Amino acid sequence: MSIHHPIISVTGSSGAGTTSVRRIFEQIFRREDVAAAYIEGDAYHRYDRAEMKRVMAEEAARGNNHYSHFGPDSNLFEELEETFRSYAQTGTGQFRHYVHDDKEAAEYGGPPGTFTAWEPIPTPTDLLFYEGLHGAVVSGNIDVARYADLKIGVVPVINLEWIQKIHRDRSHRGYSTEAVTDTILRRMPDYVNYICPQFTHTDINFQRVPTVDTSNPFIARWIPTADESIVVIRFKSPRGIDFPYLLSMISGSWMSRANSIVIPGGKLDIAMQLILTPMILNLVEKKRRAA
Repeated sequence: MSIHHPIISVTGSSGAGTTSVRRIFEQIFRREDVAAAYIEGDAYHRYDRAEMKRVMAEEAARGNNHYSHFGPDSNLFEELEETFRSYAQTGTGQFRHYVHDDKEAAEYGGPPGTFTAWEPIPTPTDLLFYEGLHGAVVSGNIDVARYADLKIGVVPVINLEWIQKIHRDRSHRGYSTEAVTDTILRRMPDYVNYICPQFTHTDINFQRVPTVDTSNPFIARWIPTADESIVVIRFKSPRGIDFPYLLSMISGSWMSRANSIVIPGGKLDIAMQLILTPMILNLVEKKRRAA
């Protein structure tokens, strides 16, 4: 952790909604005039799209049917930790982009499914913002979590996560339900060992819970809407959190535990604005006072 070069890490599994959360952070940064450097977890995969398919096939031929993007063998945990460490100490570090689609291909000058070259994080910035799968990962000698000053977990309950993945992969990638189910099963050991444990290290978790029947996610015809959901917000340390203020500002909210507040699903945006804005400003003000 660093007063001079703070890091905010947003961690969630694939399809959990971290990209939507990033947009909320971008709004706060723009409104509060905070200069942020952005890095994405996809950029720290070990293999590009074609290489990953090849390696997965090789692993399957060896009898390993659980090789996935969630585990250490397919990710550059050491490089991610080094980026966090370097930024915390110096305000810079090395990063790259993963090219997702044709739009990004035009922006970055490489074909979809590949990486750009490594380059220095631009300076000066007020903070570093990470969004991806492993922003609070602790594995063996790797401890990414220790370098982040504010760690946010974004995770739906498991059945909802599966519904979101099935619908996204079928509609945007053309996969069959059976193919997506195979992917879910393949990822499960890494999900249990490397994704779930991160949410014990996060400072705040936002967990979306549907209020409609999702008991068989593999036949669900649509994704539950925000109005068909609630969001459980858990604070690792509730000290200093003004719960009466939040309850008064977020209509329909209530406390379920001494460190948890429950809000209607449609109120996530305003809740994140109310909760995160003072935390971000506190990090930036400490940095500027220490300069």
